[in-house]
Amino acid sequence: MTTLKVPTDESVIKPDADKYPLLSAIDSPADLRKLPVSELGAVCADIRGFLIDNLSTNPGHFASSMGAVELTVALHYVFNTPYDRIVWDVGHQAYGHKLITGRAGRFHTNRKLGGLSGFPNPDESEYDTFTAGHASNSISAALGMAAASALKHEIPARNVVAVIGDASISGGLAFEGLNNAANTNSNLLIILNDNDMSIDRNVGSLNSYLAHLTASKGYNSVRNRFGKLARKIGLVTDSGKGRIQRFNNSLKSLIAKEQNIFEGLNIRYFGPFDGHDLPRIIKVLNDIKDIPGPRLLHLRTVKGKGYAPAENDPAPWHAPGCFDPESGERLGEEDNRHYPKFQKVFGTTVTELARRNDRIVGITAAMSSGTSLNIMQKVMPHRVFDVGISEGHAVTFAGGLAKEGMLPFVAIYSAFIQRAYDNIIHDVAVQQLPVTFCIDRAGLVGEDGVTHHGVLDLAYMRAIPGMTVAAPRDADTLRSLLYTAQLPDRKGAWAIRYPRGRGYCSDPDAPFTPIHIGKGVQLREGADINVLSLGALASEVSKALDLAAQKGVSASHYDMIFLKPLDDGILEKVAKEGKPVVTVEDGTVEGGLGGAVLEWLAARGYSLPVVRIGVPDAFVPQGKVPQLFELCRMDAASIARTVIMAAGKEVGE
Repeated sequence: MTTLKVPTDESVIKPDADKYPLLSAIDSPADLRKLPVSELGAVCADIRGFLIDNLSTNPGHFASSMGAVELTVALHYVFNTPYDRIVWDVGHQAYGHKLITGRAGRFHTNRKLGGLSGFPNPDESEYDTFTAGHASNSISAALGMAAASALKHEIPARNVVAVIGDASISGGLAFEGLNNAANTNSNLLIILNDNDMSIDRNVGSLNSYLAHLTASKGYNSVRNRFGKLARKIGLVTDSGKGRIQRFNNSLKSLIAKEQNIFEGLNIRYFGPFDGHDLPRIIKVLNDIKDIPGPRLLHLRTVKGKGYAPAENDPAPWHAPGCFDPESGERLGEEDNRHYPKFQKVFGTTVTELARRNDRIVGITAAMSSGTSLNIMQKVMPHRVFDVGISEGHAVTFAGGLAKEGMLPFVAIYSAFIQRAYDNIIHDVAVQQLPVTFCIDRAGLVGEDGVTHHGVLDLAYMRAIPGMTVAAPRDADTLRSLLYTAQLPDRKGAWAIRYPRGRGYCSDPDAPFTPIHIGKGVQLREGADINVLSLGALASEVSKALDLAAQKGVSASHYDMIFLKPLDDGILEKVAKEGKPVVTVEDGTVEGGLGGAVLEWLAARGYSLPVVRIGVPDAFVPQGKVPQLFELCRMDAASIARTVIMAAGKEVGE
């Protein structure tokens, strides 16, 4: 594993004591616990004001953290953190947690290179107990921590809390964790933060169930004492405990006139409660924190709470970018006809193709707006399926559709589709089904950092037999790839990956043209060296070769377009010329284009000097994309230096 030299930003700007009198005095949860309950509402107001001021100019995940302020304060007030563990699911809601745990002074570095991560990160703070960034892992991780505490016989007993949202709890991993938790006696508390939202509006029957779905310390104390007494006198054995618990749950369901899915799993359920009623949340947490076994506390919250524009329209305020805190006006980028976002090109193109081809359907996993599949969803909703946070299901569902003659286009971010790798292999590729994986946010994505970079897809997709893997250099090429993927002669599964950001489009209304599968194009002729690129980094390569030319290096540039199948014609030409080769890709160099080229040359007995440029064998932190390109030596200046040296020339000044 490569070690990246990341500059650190340790600068501190303490919260203004006049503007945030209580927050400015909190350096740890221990300071919070010194306050009376009556002052905690003012702490929440300070946190919300601080988030609005900071995130309006240094963007991040806004609405989720605003909605979880009271919950965050209550957790750190009641539990002895960091000894007691809080495991945040995804981590979108954890900004308040960062402020309370001693990082308010560094919050201006949030999501910046060398600064705070936008998500919980154990390398950053002992209060961040587990890496977060992807949904549905908190229950399994927290259950493992609780089991470890029990195995080590820790005294006092360590409380472990998993905080999970109503969208994340619908994910398959969360259900696996719930099922396992039901069969243990671990000291696990699950808090369901139910705001009826993920990024887009929640879908699925579990969301409907939660929308339509209480207990005192005295009641629980009596219940637990009776249980201990019944076991002591032999009335209830450990083997019969489950039957008594199921009877109790059935009686409770009869009285309440509704069944409870969690108590059906033998997980004690409490709620729902108002997640913004801070004194009550604190009381309930104190009432239930020492109850043995797995418990679930259901809190109803409002995403964007405390900021009217976000409350009224939470979806765009999930990560709104810069905004005017007074008016609520979002300061977004202007549309650019000739440099549109790749995701929008995908959305408009697949919609246009679906109008012509009634076999095309769209599938996404809770990211219809993020992938721009909502463009198709608006005009033909019956042919777009948002399956919620369940990437594995999305892929297998697409396989079922394809088996019966449909052409599914599955739009999922690169960092998330890796969660469905087995489904891609077993349920699509083995049967050579015509599913097109439209892999958004491929490559280095920027400020969301290590858990969101999509740098592995080229390597893991390339390894799958029969998979066609392509990466467009610009919007024109993306349109052609999508068009070709739905033609009658396409075979097997396709993966088309494209980055976050913009690509050149000569004419958004131009007629579609097919692309030759497994064929690249030559973009520049040169005499000294051959450069092979894949994907949108072609634009950086073009700039780099202009710089190299100023140093007397003449380079040929080929856009491979396809990683699999490789263009044998280009590689044969390059091999016979015998000149040095540089490969460039916005993905890991381990298993990507560079490795594929080396394998191709070795298999045919060619021996050429090949230098690979791409993401090194390392986990890359957060930062702006140009900064990360420079860090990984993938920016134009770094590529130019590599090309000049590979050509045997002096770099000079």
